[in-house]
Amino acid sequence: MNARSVSDPALAAAITCDASKQTYGTIRFLVDGGLTEDAYRAYGYFRWVDDWLDQEACPRNERLAFVRRQQALIEACSRGELPADLAPEECLLADLIRREDDEDSGLRIYIRKMMAVMDFDAHRRGQLVSQRELDEYTNWLAVAVTEAMHYFIGHRCASPHGQIRYAAVSGAHIVHMLRDALEDAEAGYFNIPQEVVGAHGITPWDVKSKAYRGWVKERVRQARDCFRVGKDYLAQVENLRCRIAGYAYTRRFEAVLDCIERDGYLLRAQYPEREGSHSLMKTAGWALWMALKNRQPIYVPSSSVERPVR
Repeated sequence: MNARSVSDPALAAAITCDASKQTYGTIRFLVDGGLTEDAYRAYGYFRWVDDWLDQEACPRNERLAFVRRQQALIEACSRGELPADLAPEECLLADLIRREDDEDSGLRIYIRKMMAVMDFDAHRRGQLVSQRELDEYTNWLAVAVTEAMHYFIGHRCASPHGQIRYAAVSGAHIVHMLRDALEDAEAGYFNIPQEVVGAHGITPWDVKSKAYRGWVKERVRQARDCFRVGKDYLAQVENLRCRIAGYAYTRRFEAVLDCIERDGYLLRAQYPEREGSHSLMKTAGWALWMALKNRQPIYVPSSSVERPVR
């Protein structure tokens, strides 16, 4: 689909740069030629949606109405329609859908799964949710980010399928939820499941309690396991730039795990940012070394290869 652009590519790039220097640099230097602007649109749009939903004074009914509007926009653009009253940020999404009409593409999977993530956040704010729901939440995000990475970096290069494909990003999301647990709880997003809170009679703020720290320790172990599997997966990815991006993404969250372990599984309100120029260059160098050092042929099981999760 060759649709004329209705969005400002500079807006998407600015949102991305303000939100994450590492993501901005990854897109600028590693994304396939011709897809850079769309990669900024994809990140920038959902960064805007997430920030909109996180507004402190936003009532529940307004949050849910906002998400319904975004879902309706996806449906309208998928039918080839272009609503007239779009915000500049919504035009980013309209361009993405109108320029990619393959419903099974990595970009379309990214859009659907990330919208599921946004919808879940809009509904869960202010209430505890189950571990099963949180696991599903993590899976949606892992599928979204992984499929977007493969769509934008090494578009037609080979990579394994099956659940191994999503392990690294699943681990990153576990860490992300630990890193932001206290800040999120203050905003009404509770990252500790209701089963743990109920079984031990604690609150989502009782980070010093034995039960809370035990839960953190188990989540750290799970994240480490995910990263080990994820690195095996990345070693089988054909495209060098995609391997570099994957290792750099993983490294960013492993550093947070190191801090949590040093603190004896007592979560902090904030963790040191690693987005200064020196840290980013160090991470990029490590990722390049890992990508060149670890290269394995793609393992294909004797049974048919699984397709990506829809």
